Amino acid sequence: MGKIVGGFLVPHDPVMFVAPEAPAPAVRERMWNAFRTCAARLAELAPTSVVIVGADHYMLFGTGCLPSYLIGTGDVDGPLDAMPGLKRGVIPNSEALASHIASAGHASGFDWAVARALTVDHAIGIPNQLMVQPMREAGHTVGTIPVYLAAGVDPYIRMARAIQVGRQIRDAVNAYAQDERVVVIGSGGISHWVGTAEMGRVNETFDREILAYAECNDLQALAALSDEYILANGGNGGMEIRNWACAMGALEGARGETIAYEAVPEWVTGLGFVQLHLQ
Repeated sequence: MGKIVGGFLVPHDPVMFVAPEAPAPAVRERMWNAFRTCAARLAELAPTSVVIVGADHYMLFGTGCLPSYLIGTGDVDGPLDAMPGLKRGVIPNSEALASHIASAGHASGFDWAVARALTVDHAIGIPNQLMVQPMREAGHTVGTIPVYLAAGVDPYIRMARAIQVGRQIRDAVNAYAQDERVVVIGSGGISHWVGTAEMGRVNETFDREILAYAECNDLQALAALSDEYILANGGNGGMEIRNWACAMGALEGARGETIAYEAVPEWVTGLGFVQLHLQ
């Protein structure tokens, strides 16, 4: 039987790769070490599949098609936006489990958009490379299942629906007939303003608020946040906390442990790292 065994909430900040030397040495080392810690803890959970929940950045889905939520069920590669230190390549998927999540969703009122071939962007590519790929390099077989929520550009998926999608992923995994150990990663955030006059601003107060909700798995508080509040206090990039909410929904009742947090204006983002421990 399938089983979710843990989760993480992490950033996917491409500026870490584009301008790696920009912050003070101690700051950047803490942030890279946070990813290393998450990778080590992921390996300890011994997953066979990792679901990474990310947000489109208007690179994969343009004005012609903006899915509310999408799952990759076939060939996966990427990231499309390769950059120094983040190379494009084939990403092993867990196709049978991904297809099961989609079909189980369709049977229970979740109209998944499905990509039978998908080139991901950095929202999936960064946590895959920094957390999942080290397991493969150590000889473990683990598939990455990409999930995209409408959390990058409007129309945004409703926060409550993002949480429901997480719960549906959990229910589908629990109903899967094959043995699978699954970890869910929410990828994105926290506060950042992208392509606006406020780019480079980081709101630590907002970030700490979201981290507090993650630590106590307060899905009700997350669902109560209005888009206007998030945009004003967390920026357009802060809308990516939907990805965190989805992962938290998949691990409802879990205890969150903040591994690291730093407001890094040089990387234009408030970087938060949380592990979700099942009780």
